[in-house]
Amino acid sequence: QVQLVESGGGLVQPGGSLRLSCAASGFTFSSAVLRWYRQVPGKERELVASIDTFDSRTIYADSVKGRFTMSRDNAKKTVYLQMNSLKSEDTAVYYCNVLRISAFRVDYWGQGTQVTVSS
Repeated sequence: QVQLVESGGGLVQPGGSLRLSCAASGFTFSSAVLRWYRQVPGKERELVASIDTFDSRTIYADSVKGRFTMSRDNAKKTVYLQMNSLKSEDTAVYYCNVLRISAFRVDYWGQGTQVTVSS
């Protein structure tokens, strides 16, 4: 079965950096679209970044462009979210999601990892 396991969250000061990881299993990782979302209590889940693991094409939310970088390692079946110049408004639970596997639309989620940006 499809599994997504996020890690790398924590507490960081404003201006700092964190790298999130999402280890995937149970599907053809090299032909998929994976996404990072984030959610703050009381607000809707927000799309942060998306990557096509076949050609590494990425899409970013305007709020994180130039600060966050999503990448993938097909050999490790893992996607990453490198977050630099973090701001307090980046504080959220970050979730990994699989949107597409080969030609099929799917919707699988990890358990989330908390990122807190605070001094």
